[in-house]
Amino acid sequence: MKKTKQANKYTAQYTTVKKDGTPIRHLVIPDTQCKPDVFLDHMTWVGNYIVDQKPDVIIHIGDHWDMPSLSSYDTGTLGFEGRRYKKDIEAGNKGMDMLMAPILAEQARQKRNKEKVWRPRMIFTLGNHENRITRAVNDDPKLEGLMSYADFNLEQYGWEVLPFLQVATIDGICYAHYFTSGVMGRPVSSARALLTKKHQSCVMGHVQDRDIAFDKRGDGSRITGLFAGICYQHDEEYLTLQTNGSWRGLWVLNDVQDGAFDELPVSLTYLEREHGM
Repeated sequence: MKKTKQANKYTAQYTTVKKDGTPIRHLVIPDTQCKPDVFLDHMTWVGNYIVDQKPDVIIHIGDHWDMPSLSSYDTGTLGFEGRRYKKDIEAGNKGMDMLMAPILAEQARQKRNKEKVWRPRMIFTLGNHENRITRAVNDDPKLEGLMSYADFNLEQYGWEVLPFLQVATIDGICYAHYFTSGVMGRPVSSARALLTKKHQSCVMGHVQDRDIAFDKRGDGSRITGLFAGICYQHDEEYLTLQTNGSWRGLWVLNDVQDGAFDELPVSLTYLEREHGM
C-alpha cells in the first residue's frame, strides 16, 4: 500500500493507493476523553476491533486527553478540587497504551510468523481539550517548557499529529475535530449544515451525539456529512440526565473512493459484547 501526503498551513492531504486494487477502509475514532477516575477498558475493546477490521487508515478526531485540570469552565468550584496536570496526562497516555496494545501484538505476531505486517496510517487531529495546553501557556508564559504536546505518547506509536482545526483530507474525505462556521469560528451546528458549508464529505467529532446527512455533487457523486458522536463510557458532570444519552462508538468507512464511502456505525455496546474481557 502506497501512502502519499501533501500539506500546507491549513490542510494536510493524504492519498491511499493499494496495489492489489482492494477497497480502501477508514476507521474513525471520535472523542475518547480519557481522564482520571473513569473506566478506560473500552480502549482495549476498540484496539481489538481495529485488529479484526485491519483498516488502511485510522483517524482519531481528537479530545483523547480530556485535560480537566486546565478547564476554564468550572475553575473555583468544588468539583475542580484535586485536579492535576500530571494525572490528566497519565490517564490519556494509559488509554492510548490500551488502544495500541492489541495492534502492536498483532504486528508482532505477523512478524514472528513471517507474514506481511499490517501497518495502517494513523492520523490524530488535536481537539479543543488537547488545545487547552496551548491556551494555558499563552495565558501564562511561565508554563512554557513545563507542559506541551510532547507529554502525549502519540508519536512514539507512529501517529501523525495535526494541529487543532487543521483539516486532514484523506482519500477525498475531510476530517477535523470540528469544522467552523462564520467569522467567530464556532462549530457547525448539524451534519446538513456541514455539507452546505463545505460541499464535500466531512467527518468531525466534538458534538456529543451522532448526526449524518447526504447530498450529491454536480457530477452525481455522493457526499456525506458525519458527526461521529463520542467513544467513552462515563457521563459528563456538566450534562443532565436528559443530555448524557449520546450515541457512543466508532465508525468504519468502507469502499472509500474520492470522498464517497459506505458508513458503518459500531457502538460501544457491540464492542463490549464482542471484545470485552
